[in-house]
Amino acid sequence: MSAITQKILVVGGNGFVGSAVCKAALARGMGVTSVSSSGKPYRTPKGHTPDWAEKVEWRKADAMNPDTYTDILPGVNAVVHTIGTLLDNTQRNKQFHDKDFVGLLKSITGISPVEARHLGAYDKLNRDTAIRMCEAFAASKPAQGITHVRPFVYVSAEDFHRPAISVRYIETKLEAERKIDEIMKDHPQYRAVHVRPSMIYDPETRPMTIPVNLFTFSAWMHAAMPSFVPMPASIIHWLGSSVFPKATEQTPSALVSMATLLSVPPIRVDHLAEAICASLDPAKNVRGPVGVRAMRELIGWSKGGPTGPSSDP
Repeated sequence: MSAITQKILVVGGNGFVGSAVCKAALARGMGVTSVSSSGKPYRTPKGHTPDWAEKVEWRKADAMNPDTYTDILPGVNAVVHTIGTLLDNTQRNKQFHDKDFVGLLKSITGISPVEARHLGAYDKLNRDTAIRMCEAFAASKPAQGITHVRPFVYVSAEDFHRPAISVRYIETKLEAERKIDEIMKDHPQYRAVHVRPSMIYDPETRPMTIPVNLFTFSAWMHAAMPSFVPMPASIIHWLGSSVFPKATEQTPSALVSMATLLSVPPIRVDHLAEAICASLDPAKNVRGPVGVRAMRELIGWSKGGPTGPSSDP
């Protein structure tokens, strides 16, 4: 894409997804600032700092405290929020220590009391930091020369982790999406983009070869079959949405999540980053949820998806 988006702010640029976004944005000629709780540059799993990291402005900031980053916001064309947590062990560690195995099982499946579910890192990292950052961004006055609608990109998720991961993971992601959309309704010069990756992997640092190949093949098979042919994902999805009870009042059974795992292909972290950068282009005017197949279209893949089970090298 052309470097119309001159500068972006990446929240959590020294993390797994955030670092890939920084690298992809730099390759497009964008200026990149990263804020994180440490403010330290990205390091590889082996402890090396790559050459591209020298081109990023690394800042220490608290996403929950706008005073630590509001000076950056007027001068950026877009904000990309990448921080979050897949595992919230705060309550589970206590339950395990107390030998509360029933409570531990309930916290995983999502059938624990509402007041218990609304505690912990999921709410703060997955939801509250994004909302606070979005509010501050929408309240900032663009610097002179920034005339395009400014995107706020939130790295959300597909619901494919359950029952292995607590239901609160996906619930806090969706709660953040809804609140961000509410904020943007009152600010027409801003737009919300919610990218929803599936299983994210990297061939070098997070290869996950066996599960990636397995679920890539499964997604390819499901996409290749005519819609009238019953497939495992469609059967499981029907059972989860029509037969089995909901996990919580607003979330369907974990069977629906398992169906998504079988039918939506994994995505490489660099492809996710490419799609995020493509969504910043004012000419594309991307808004709302963006699933894996839409991400593939953004980076130039055919609308029909991969031509074979090994198309995502």
